[in-house]
Amino acid sequence: MTENVITKKTSYLMKRFIPYFKKYKGVLMLDLFCATLTTLCDLVLPLIVRFITDKGMNNVESLTLKMILSLGALYLILRLIDVVANYYMANVGHVMGARIETDMREDLFAHMQELSYSYYSNTKIGQLMARITSDLFDITEFAHHCPEEYFIAALKIVVSFIILCSVDVWLTVIIFAILPVMIFCSMQFNGKMKQAFKKQRNQIGEINAQVEDSLLGIRVAKSFANEEIEKAKFEEGNGKFLGVKKEAYKYMAGFQGTVRLFDGIMYIAVVVIGSIFMIHGKINASDLVAYLLYVVMLLNSVRRIVEFTEQFQRGMTGIERFIEVMDEPVEIDDAEDAVELPEVRGDIVFKDVSFKYSDSDSILEHINIHIRPGENIAFVGPSGAGKTTLCNLIPRFYDVTSGKILVDGFDIRKVTVKSLRSQIGMVQQDVYLFSGTVYDNIEYGRPGASKKEIEAAAKMAGAHEFISQMTEGYETFVGEHGVKLSGGQKQRISIARVFLKNPPILILDEATSALDNESEMIVQESLSKLAKGRTTLTIAHRLTTIRNADKIMVLTDNGIEEQGSHEELVAKDGIYAKLYSMYKR
Repeated sequence: MTENVITKKTSYLMKRFIPYFKKYKGVLMLDLFCATLTTLCDLVLPLIVRFITDKGMNNVESLTLKMILSLGALYLILRLIDVVANYYMANVGHVMGARIETDMREDLFAHMQELSYSYYSNTKIGQLMARITSDLFDITEFAHHCPEEYFIAALKIVVSFIILCSVDVWLTVIIFAILPVMIFCSMQFNGKMKQAFKKQRNQIGEINAQVEDSLLGIRVAKSFANEEIEKAKFEEGNGKFLGVKKEAYKYMAGFQGTVRLFDGIMYIAVVVIGSIFMIHGKINASDLVAYLLYVVMLLNSVRRIVEFTEQFQRGMTGIERFIEVMDEPVEIDDAEDAVELPEVRGDIVFKDVSFKYSDSDSILEHINIHIRPGENIAFVGPSGAGKTTLCNLIPRFYDVTSGKILVDGFDIRKVTVKSLRSQIGMVQQDVYLFSGTVYDNIEYGRPGASKKEIEAAAKMAGAHEFISQMTEGYETFVGEHGVKLSGGQKQRISIARVFLKNPPILILDEATSALDNESEMIVQESLSKLAKGRTTLTIAHRLTTIRNADKIMVLTDNGIEEQGSHEELVAKDGIYAKLYSMYKR
């Protein structure tokens, strides 16, 4: 996936984000009600000060102790309400934001599970890690404060405008005329901040990808004594991240400087113009004091918005990068009329199948194969001929470009993906074990299986003996990617996983090519047990492992050029015979 710093419109991003508030609209409405209460407290104070000042200057005798205490009690009650409202906003409001962040992360992870092999072939895992973790960290603050801060600011501006207009329209118009100019000038930095923050997010993803690549290859780096090269690569990426952050802070500083400049302009305007109005008798001292208090309140609100702007832009950037992944199409999905594939016998038919990756020439062209239930079919041929690709079409890791594949007469594009894949077992050259115990990794073949079933599967895979000799037995932790186990041990655990699944169709993709001779013999024996009674497709470079296959198919760039038993193909003295004679040397 190519990273793109062109940002989408804020209105579009908000339109996509707002539906996440739907589950929490009750909490949100109460949060905004609490925001109204806190705003009310702020708005009342200047009116109380104006009232007391006016009484003190014009008729001090009317300013009684009872009146002052009553006003003080009123404000104290409002402040207590403010404390309760703020507690709700800070506690429940933040939890609402955290829940929205959690919902978005769950949706993102669920969508990632649906994306095809081709997407992961073109996307760095480090970038995806950044999108599902750090990109969404700011959503909690954004989801809580965005509606709250803008609602409070709008409320204060509107109510202040109404109150101040009742005092003096012209002074109010002059003061509020400065606000649009301030907003226009500050907005010039907004778009640049947003782009800079998106570059920053992307560079975090690049650092994640580089660190993941370096740490996973740490043994290679150490074996070649190339630690300094890895450090230099990291320093380069880290330096780029610093450069991007500098750019973001430059625009943020410009934004804050612009707002502070207009802060001063508004204060001076109130003092100077208000004083002139007071000289000419258009406004009295108490009104000018109220004006100053309201302007201080307004500028505090503007300052909070300014402080929130960085958070706002970070939140919008996170939402944008979230949407980019969510908008990735699910290439392999159930058709609208898809049916559940019943338990199959394993009859597989390729009818005029062609396939090409989106960015390459055709890999397979006009392939026609009929594999009968229980047959053991082996595919051999030069690297890049499409053997693995052909087998990956059966569980729909990719969809055919043309033609169709039938399993027991069902077009695999017309059945649900889950019901199809649940009846196919795969043992691959690159074994992946999840971080966890041996037990967990075998159980992955059929979640919820009993301990007795798991041990039976391990025995059939020839894994029970070495597992039992481990310190913790089946509860032994295998380490990340099974790093604590040998290649043969990992492969036998993966075979046990497939035994537990017990699928009618089996695909063996060079399952022993990375093993030493002793491990290969043990694993090959396990594979022979596993293949018994199942439709089996074997991809092999070690040709001795497929001599007993019912049929061997030689796949080249020209398609299937030869097929037959081992003896038939050797007697034919064609491509297979040459490959076999080369292997025996």
